[in-house]
Amino acid sequence: MRILIALAAALMVTGVTSAQAAAPAALAAPNINVANVQAHLNQFQSIANANGGNRAHGRPGYLASINWVKSKLDAAGFTTRVQSFTYNGATGYNLIADYPGGDLNNVVMLGGHLDSVTAGPGINDNGTGSASILEVALQMRATNFQPTKHVRFGWWGAEELGLRGSTFYVNSLSTTDRSKIKAYLNFDMTGSPNPGYFVYSASGQPTGSLALQQSLQAGFQTKGVATELTSVGGRSDHAAFARSGIPVGGTFTGAEGIKTSAQAQKWGGTAGQAYDRCYHRSCDTTSNVNATALDRNADVIAYSLWAVAA
Repeated sequence: MRILIALAAALMVTGVTSAQAAAPAALAAPNINVANVQAHLNQFQSIANANGGNRAHGRPGYLASINWVKSKLDAAGFTTRVQSFTYNGATGYNLIADYPGGDLNNVVMLGGHLDSVTAGPGINDNGTGSASILEVALQMRATNFQPTKHVRFGWWGAEELGLRGSTFYVNSLSTTDRSKIKAYLNFDMTGSPNPGYFVYSASGQPTGSLALQQSLQAGFQTKGVATELTSVGGRSDHAAFARSGIPVGGTFTGAEGIKTSAQAQKWGGTAGQAYDRCYHRSCDTTSNVNATALDRNADVIAYSLWAVAA
């Protein structure tokens, strides 16, 4: 019952009536194959290895990451565009990808930052979120998902330097185009090696965010995973959307914070250690990812997208 209520709330935020929801509700979201997500992470690692060990703003590894993700989406039939901006004297890039069809006046958007810090390849932060939404996007096409809403994805540049790319994107939209985005879901660090299972709290966020929070919680409930709410504040790219009054939500497996004994009992892992001991360090490689957390989060991303967009 709680899952059905959360699903109904998620649909209501984007204007779907209960009658309209009846048919799409029968369409289960696909199980996302974590091996495919890991293959994308391997590609990001290879790009970093070939470009000075990182994928940071203004560095060749970042542009190579943008071009590789774009090539995958172009091949799958998405409409893509690269948006450039300048920060600290260097050119940054956002990649925007639109899935064909759906109501262009009712947009559901998913995003995550693609850049790393200069210290390392940024595989958990934020290759995990970037790779997960990429695989979810590819599965939309593979399953011929036909949502009522229009679905758009964003891979943001220069998040590590102050949310520069996502802020540039939101500020570049006209008031009318901004108003068409009815929901934004952000995925930043979804495979921490000592993971927590956090959902962005709707408290203090724009009206409509509660339905997104509940949809993400419901996705974890279907997998038997307990969650905690977290206030990410202005630390990731959802902040630019929230400032414009767009409902926001997201998932997070933890960064430099310390896992408590109660959390270790609930989720496993090691109490007294950081969720990600390699946060913003050179050791944030493909060895720094918990496959179970990565898998669960990818499935929840798909669950919520299918619920909210259908």
